[in-house]
Amino acid sequence: MGLFSKKSLVVRQLDYSRPFVVINLKTYKESQGRNAVRLAQAAERVGEKYHINMIIAVQAIDLKEVASQVKIPVYAQHADPVVVGKSTGGIVPEQLLDINVHGTLLNHSEKKVPIKDLQNTLLRLKELDIKNIVCVANNIEAKKVSSFKIVKPDFIAIEPPELIGGDISISSSKPEVIEKAVSACSGINVLAGAGIKDNMDVKTALRLGCKGVLLSSHYVRSINPEQFLTELVRDI
Repeated sequence: MGLFSKKSLVVRQLDYSRPFVVINLKTYKESQGRNAVRLAQAAERVGEKYHINMIIAVQAIDLKEVASQVKIPVYAQHADPVVVGKSTGGIVPEQLLDINVHGTLLNHSEKKVPIKDLQNTLLRLKELDIKNIVCVANNIEAKKVSSFKIVKPDFIAIEPPELIGGDISISSSKPEVIEKAVSACSGINVLAGAGIKDNMDVKTALRLGCKGVLLSSHYVRSINPEQFLTELVRDI
């Protein structure tokens, strides 16, 4: 069976008693096209072996291919509060479902969303039962997003932008930010992101009350992504 042969896969159910590892492939050259599929398949193998909830967020142009090849949940990196029809350039939530994509990141530091648009997008996603992870840069944003009245996020990911893509992680340099986020987002699952690169980063995040972690470049650009991910999740 070829790498890009089409097939309909049943997405594996998430186990909320186990940790989550969310991988954002961004738009690195190492994560495009066939590489996106390979990275998703490696994450699937590691998740299955170590009983970790793996979620992979893929750039829009690769969503359909990746979602046709893996059973782990595939998320978009963004969605818009738009409908089918006159929405040029928009990522329409209904169309995500049509290609077996069941979730999305929102408000990443590289794709910030006005607060009103964020609320409207969450409402649209809730109508369609599409899961979401809302990224926040600090605990002021975390408190604001967690206090939405009509609809709340499924996950909030705390990611100080100055640490994203760097060698210093939020777990090692700003553990107090994680603690405050968990407290501010009471009742909502929290992920720690920015600079996550090793097993201790994950263990620290979990110890401080997070449900898991959100990472990107250290996985995507590693020499051996599957080995990197194996070391990241061992013994957690």
